[in-house]
Amino acid sequence: MTLDFQELRFVDVTRTFGRRRALNKVSLTARAGTITALLGHNGAGKSTLLSIAATLLRASNGAVHYGNVTAEQGGKALRGRIGLLGHDLYLYPELTSAENLAFFARIYGLDSVDARVEAALVRAGLTDRRDEPITGFSRGMRQKLALERALIHEPRLLLLDEPFTGLDDAARNGLRERLKIARQAGAIIILTTHDVAAIEGLTDASALLVDGKLAA
Repeated sequence: MTLDFQELRFVDVTRTFGRRRALNKVSLTARAGTITALLGHNGAGKSTLLSIAATLLRASNGAVHYGNVTAEQGGKALRGRIGLLGHDLYLYPELTSAENLAFFARIYGLDSVDARVEAALVRAGLTDRRDEPITGFSRGMRQKLALERALIHEPRLLLLDEPFTGLDDAARNGLRERLKIARQAGAIIILTTHDVAAIEGLTDASALLVDGKLAA
């Protein structure tokens, strides 16, 4: 199955954890070629919404549509079109930066793996550290590597949870440019951030979550 969906739609999405309601009837649409920012305090439900979009969690009620399919209908093909950068960077500390990227490239069944890895290392500014285990990397270096890991398969849907964490000014500017390129390529991009200054002039839309509800 080839999926090239043009929008992501949350329809009355609710998620509960025991007695706690993390999301309450959230309806939101993000379209191809746009960057949407999810704003709100800690505990507002932003990460939960991203996890549902990434198919890591299921909604307790409501539905999520990736074009005309759900996560269950899209299955493996859908998950292969999603890129995720979360609080967990999904990197293997015992592997080098090059090995991490090559591992994920092969998981996605990509061709020209070596060329893709080298291009990603250049974009991350890590060519001189390509053969070092990432255990000694700073948070900012690991963050840049994880971004390239999330983008290596050119996802249709890119989900970023606090992507500016640990980045210096140069890296923040580099991330902004990477997101612009992905947007121009037609990706649907949703990110969360507490750093409103970092996304000034970058996003096409924003949504504010307050105690699991979408504010007007």
